Amino acid sequence: MSDVSSDEKSRKFLSITEAAEILGLSRMTLYRVIAAGEFPTVRVGRRLFVPGQALDDLVAAAIACGGVVDAAEWRRTEVAG
Repeated sequence: MSDVSSDEKSRKFLSITEAAEILGLSRMTLYRVIAAGEFPTVRVGRRLFVPGQALDDLVAAAIACGGVVDAAEWRRTEVAG
């Protein structure tokens, strides 16, 4: 696995490959979570991108609660309000 630069971490949108590397997941695992509607993405044409802010917000939520944040539950909260 390659090192992810700080520039990639601060970009507005990340490719699925880049986001999977940051999260320590395989691309297929991230695609499955996205297909289940449990992780935020933006579709441009046929390509999917992960908003960098979503990763930052997940980190902030985990720090704020001091525990585990379930991406699916966090996503439902973000969409609802």
